Amino acid sequence: MYKYFISLCFAFVFINGYSQQNTTKEKPEEKKDTITYKTGYGLRIGIDISKPALSIVDKSYSGLELVGDYRISKKWYVAAEIGHEDETTYEDFSSSSSKGSYIRLGANYNAYENWLDMNNEIYVGMRYGFAIFDHTLNSYQPNVSSGTENLPPYFPSNPVTTPMSDDGLTAHWTELQLGIKAETFKNLFIGFSFSYKIMLSVDDQKDFKTLYTPGFNRVFESNTGFGFNYTISYLIPFVNK
Repeated sequence: MYKYFISLCFAFVFINGYSQQNTTKEKPEEKKDTITYKTGYGLRIGIDISKPALSIVDKSYSGLELVGDYRISKKWYVAAEIGHEDETTYEDFSSSSSKGSYIRLGANYNAYENWLDMNNEIYVGMRYGFAIFDHTLNSYQPNVSSGTENLPPYFPSNPVTTPMSDDGLTAHWTELQLGIKAETFKNLFIGFSFSYKIMLSVDDQKDFKTLYTPGFNRVFESNTGFGFNYTISYLIPFVNK
């Protein structure tokens, strides 16, 4: 009886061990989601449509600006704008025109974290700007006074209407940009940006201060200025990463 009991215990241990061995067999590995979302790296080119629109409503202005950027990493883009402007500025005692071309070069950093395969931007950018332009003093009227308050001048001034021009003037500046670009359709982007500009140097016409510089806009006494653009651009993807 005792021998029978021992044999039964050994049989139970053997059967239990065998069943555990079968249940601890390696389970098939669960498949993980291996989908990777890639975005296009390439050249994006477009146009600032705010300038043609301004040309329609303001007859003293005409301009065209092309924009472009190239993605070099997940967050960084090299960027450029090139354009041409012709603007006439009217003051109380003068009228002057600036006409020329400009280029802005720099980089944008995308601070927006895209979801999945989205390709949008909220960016901050820096630019160096250079312009070469012609400046014309169209007309002016000497501001004379009698030296006594509220009295008319002794000899009223006559307006000078003979234009005087200086060619080949240059300007250099830097600017900080804040902007947004949104992919509305596949590879088609709508964007806008604001810029704060600091003039480094600008040539003045002889005996007259430059009031407007192409690419910089109005030049104030503080040598600072502001800008805005509204762009439509298209991405030509070279690779997907």
